[in-house]
Amino acid sequence: MVKKCSKCNKPSITFIRYNGTHLCKEHFIEYFEKRVKKEIKKQGKTESGSRIGVALSGGKDSTVTLFMLKKIFSKRKDVDLFAISVDEGIKDYRDKSLKIARENCKEIEVEHHIISFKETIGYTLDEIVSKSKDLGECTYCGVFRRFCLNKKARELELNKIATGHNLDDFSQSILMNFVNGDLEKLARLGPHIKVQPGLIPRILPLRVIPEKEVTLYAIINNIKFYDGICPYSIHALRGKFRDILDELEYINPGTRHSIVKSYDGIKDILIQKFPPAKLNKCKICGEPTSQEICKACELLRSLK
Repeated sequence: MVKKCSKCNKPSITFIRYNGTHLCKEHFIEYFEKRVKKEIKKQGKTESGSRIGVALSGGKDSTVTLFMLKKIFSKRKDVDLFAISVDEGIKDYRDKSLKIARENCKEIEVEHHIISFKETIGYTLDEIVSKSKDLGECTYCGVFRRFCLNKKARELELNKIATGHNLDDFSQSILMNFVNGDLEKLARLGPHIKVQPGLIPRILPLRVIPEKEVTLYAIINNIKFYDGICPYSIHALRGKFRDILDELEYINPGTRHSIVKSYDGIKDILIQKFPPAKLNKCKICGEPTSQEICKACELLRSLK
């Protein structure tokens, strides 16, 4: 028997386990978009003249983020939207996702910029992996991706960068940092309220939206996205935390939301204990860093 929407008599397309409601297509879209709009407002006022970038990989999360921001700000002529894609140089993976990213930007008329590892640091990620086994692939990728994204955002004079991190991603990050005892890193998680010189602050419009709901929203709105899996992600520790949280969520629906709510409740205390570090300019590249040499240049020097 087909379940009826909890808000109307239409057939339900999904069951939201953590609040016990069945929703039809129209009411699911309304529920989804209402939370994203609320989260964007919560993360800071969008001033007139704002230039917002979306870190666009071509996957479901970043693509839905792009479409949502376009929908929200399309009527505001005083806000400019851009998309930035980082090409790490992962054969048969990133080239496919970039193709979809380009097509989507063209379709909704958003200016699209691509910055590559090869042009910026001199190596593709594939070359780095074949060259060095000292650190995990995700360590190199994370550092160089942040470096490239911030560099391009500064060139475009952006006020903020929106990333596609969903509820699953964000709750995993919180749990990982707690388990690792890295409270300082926990204090630095986005969304960023204080603007650090040279660093473009991040906003996370989807941070309270579960991954499955992001996928459903993309499908019912006919949003094209790349669903390939990064070949290096199988080595990432994050997968273990994903499995743990998935099991907890199954046993106790709403666990991921509770983790984020708890984090929000202590974030101000964490920031007081670990205030943003005073930044210098890297002696090699000039990018902001709390050390004499930034992490990207440090890794690059070890590769050479």
